[in-house]
Amino acid sequence: MRCKQELPVPPCRFASRMVSGHLRRMKELVRANDPVLLSAIGALLNGANIPHVMLDQNMSVLEGSIGILQRRVLVPEEHLRTARQVLSDAGLAHELRPDDGA
Repeated sequence: MRCKQELPVPPCRFASRMVSGHLRRMKELVRANDPVLLSAIGALLNGANIPHVMLDQNMSVLEGSIGILQRRVLVPEEHLRTARQVLSDAGLAHELRPDDGA
């Protein structure tokens, strides 16, 4: 019996996540491989009560902990504008993914 090898999630701009029993559409806010930056972004979003998820945090096991794979921060679509404003106000606008206008 062969087991199927799972491939990493492709870098996408959208994801869905179950939150409180409701499916929410998530959008990518930031992509980075700096753990200090990602920690600061998480703290800012937590401080603003913006739900978020950090993807690919455990990929370092596969990459050998050399920090080449970027981690992604996603927020629910309805919080995207506020999250972008929070990071811009904190001087992190240059870290934001391009806004696709959606």
